Amino acid sequence: MIAAAESLTLDVHLRPVTPDLVAECCALRVDATQIGFVATNERSLALAREHPALVPLAVYDGAARGYPRPSCPMIGFVMYEVDCGVGSILRVMIDRAHQRQGYGRAALREVIRRLWLHPEVEMIITSHRHDNAVVAKLFGSLGFVPWEIEDTFPVTPGEVYLQLPRRNA
Repeated sequence: MIAAAESLTLDVHLRPVTPDLVAECCALRVDATQIGFVATNERSLALAREHPALVPLAVYDGAARGYPRPSCPMIGFVMYEVDCGVGSILRVMIDRAHQRQGYGRAALREVIRRLWLHPEVEMIITSHRHDNAVVAKLFGSLGFVPWEIEDTFPVTPGEVYLQLPRRNA
């Protein structure tokens, strides 16, 4: 039974957070136990407005694909950036009503797939708070490994930095 469940892969659809989707994106909420681990979507979208290289995307169930106005709700938000040969996964959040269903894993897989499609991306990185065991387990299950950062790279105290080796693409 477990093997059959693990073989099922949720399908997600990512689309740009256009002005008409901002309110819906900002209404998404994480579980109360995760509030301190992820920036609000309002903050993330404001950051994306200031930095055009950031790519904010709405996460939908795959059933939304092909519809100009999906009838299913937005279920999450992701944001990434490509800079200097590095694809950085900066935000991953799934609304509390859709958590623990595999959407976070599916959204991350799709972001990773998209990042490896960029010809200039030579590595993919991310980070998380050291005390966020749930996301640490998720990133580890997708092949991310600890990334030792050089002293010249700006680091945030309490963050764990990870990289995804190319062989996992």
